[in-house]
Amino acid sequence: MKLVVVSAGLSVPSSTRLLGDRLAAAVGSRVDDLELEVVELRDLAVEIAHNFTSGFPGRKLAAAIESVTSADGLIVVTPVFSASYSGLFKSFFDVIDKDALAGMPVLIAATGGTGRHSLVLDHALRPLFAHLRAVVVPTGVYAASEDWGADGLDGRVQRAAGELAGQMLGRPAKRAAEPEVVPFEEQLAALRPAG
Repeated sequence: MKLVVVSAGLSVPSSTRLLGDRLAAAVGSRVDDLELEVVELRDLAVEIAHNFTSGFPGRKLAAAIESVTSADGLIVVTPVFSASYSGLFKSFFDVIDKDALAGMPVLIAATGGTGRHSLVLDHALRPLFAHLRAVVVPTGVYAASEDWGADGLDGRVQRAAGELAGQMLGRPAKRAAEPEVVPFEEQLAALRPAG
């Protein structure tokens, strides 16, 4: 099986790439014989711009598009700029044919300087990939600066990776146990004094 990580990080080293690597490792621990490829959009920026003006991808961009569209699953990670995904990230998915990701299992993730931008997952990334008719796993992963090394990030990484691995292997994600529902009348009766 082939897993492709699309990283829109701009710096080296990049927290965006680091998050993509952690997610890929977690998926790899669940899928045997996983072939992993990383597409660094930073290296394709000029070819992406030329594709818009010429209508044709360059050699490296064409190879990246082929990798992404032939994958069994995708992990897409972007830094947050102006409360949304980066322009480079959006431009890459704009040059891919609109039907190429239909049915593709996708794990969405983002990095940012503060937790205040975590809604980018549900207000920007999830709608983009829903429009492309990809199958976005329920758990998205957002990592703010303070999340690195803190409790909670690894749990989100593991949960999202399990969901993506399940989609790639054709198994539905395990559902959490349903909480017991106690009717309100019974709850109220339990609060009344006996006697």
